[in-house]
Amino acid sequence: MPSPFSPSPGGPGGAPTSPCRGSLVVHHLRVSEAKARGRRPGGEDTRGAVLAAARAEFAARGYQKAGMRAIARAAGVDAALLHHYFGSKDRLFMAALEFPFEPRAVVEKVFEGDPASAGERVAAFVLELWEQPPVRERLLALVRTAAASEEVAALMRSFMVTELVDRVAARLDVEQPELRVELVMSQIVGLAMARYVIAVEPLASAPPEVLAPLLGRTVQGYLTG
Repeated sequence: MPSPFSPSPGGPGGAPTSPCRGSLVVHHLRVSEAKARGRRPGGEDTRGAVLAAARAEFAARGYQKAGMRAIARAAGVDAALLHHYFGSKDRLFMAALEFPFEPRAVVEKVFEGDPASAGERVAAFVLELWEQPPVRERLLALVRTAAASEEVAALMRSFMVTELVDRVAARLDVEQPELRVELVMSQIVGLAMARYVIAVEPLASAPPEVLAPLLGRTVQGYLTG
C-alpha cells in the first residue's frame, strides 16, 4: 500500500508523481544524513532532503504543530530556502504527501460567484479533479492509507480542518457551519468510493456533466439550506 510518507522525486514545483513505498525509518536516517552534511545550497538533492525532513516532522508533531524552522534545521538548510521552494507550510505539506490539489482552490470555488450556485461549482470542480487518472490514483491512495493508519488519518484530518473546513465555515452564514462543510466532504469521498472503487452502476459510467447538477444540489443544501 502506498504511503504518503514515502520519498518521491516529485516534479517541478512539487508536482506529484506516482505513489511509491517506504518507511519512516528510512526518512529519519536521511534526515540524520542531512544534518551530518551541514547546510546545503539549493538543488534537487536539497529539495529531497527538505521533503524527507518535512515528512518526519509532520509525522512526529502533526500538521498544526510542525514548524518550518524545525523542518529546515532537520534538512540542514536555511528556513528562507523552504519559503523559496514551497512558499508556505500547507504547500510544503502537499508536496511532502504528494497531495494532488490545493484545498484553498475548493474555498475559491465556493465563494467566487453567486452563493446560490456554489454547490454546482464545487461539484463540477471535484468531478473534474477525480476524472484525471493521476489525481484520482493519488487521492484514492491517500484515502486508503488514511483508512488503514490512524497516524496518517490524524495528519490528513488536521490538514483538511485547518486549510479547508475552517476557511469555508468561517464565511458561511448558517448554523453549524463546520458540520455542514464536513458533510460536503463526506458526500465527495462517498461518491469517489462508489464511482471509482466499488464501481456501482449506473453511477460508475455516468458522465460528469450528468452527475454535477445532481451532486451540486446536495452540496448546495449542506452549504446554504
